[in-house]
Amino acid sequence: MGRKFEVRKASMAKTQGAKSKLYAKYGKEIYVVAKNGGVDPEGNLSLRRIIEKAKKDQVPAHVIEKAIDKAAGGGGEDFVPTRYEGFGPGGCMVIADCLTDNNNRTFGDVRVAFNKGKAKLGGQGTVAHMFDHRAVFVFPHDDEDEILELLMEADVDVAEIESEDGNITVYAPHTDFFKTKTALTEAYPDLEMEVEEITFIPQTYTELAGEDLEQFEKFLELLNDVEDVQDIYHNVEMADE
Repeated sequence: MGRKFEVRKASMAKTQGAKSKLYAKYGKEIYVVAKNGGVDPEGNLSLRRIIEKAKKDQVPAHVIEKAIDKAAGGGGEDFVPTRYEGFGPGGCMVIADCLTDNNNRTFGDVRVAFNKGKAKLGGQGTVAHMFDHRAVFVFPHDDEDEILELLMEADVDVAEIESEDGNITVYAPHTDFFKTKTALTEAYPDLEMEVEEITFIPQTYTELAGEDLEQFEKFLELLNDVEDVQDIYHNVEMADE
């Protein structure tokens, strides 16, 4: 699943839209995490994680600093997380995570995206139970057993580990993100992560091709155009041409 995860990530990256959308997304998330957990990344591990992720996505420092300064100043918007789930073209499963200060607006915008995308919006829990909430790490290494032993000694509850094409992919519970990262970086100080994130991994995949695949890509564009959508997860696997 390691290679499949990387390919899927690449396909999702194509739908992320313009840089301004990406910067706005990170700015909002950094603001919310800093406001709720404190503006010091050393004391707010969630803030540290999102800042590191933003830097990897080449978000400018001034965007990050502005969001933290806004949180430090108090006041401002009160964003709350909301999640929408449903079925997309070809019966695929989709989760859209949002941050909103107006639930009615967000629900309306997401519903329009589902309708125009020929998708079916479901209730809470419709498809989320078919995904695993995981911390995922991908990095260059060729000894799967060595990594597994290291993580077990660090009391990481490894869900899955794979070695493929010179890379190791580690799947752990999302609650073990920092425990896993700390164990790896302390053992290998020069280790450069290709992927380090908390995400939803589908338990099964739906292969799409032809018109279904074209419609699915349009549907993703519609969801990404919704201002309050932060992350989109799906179980689509592109059919071989």
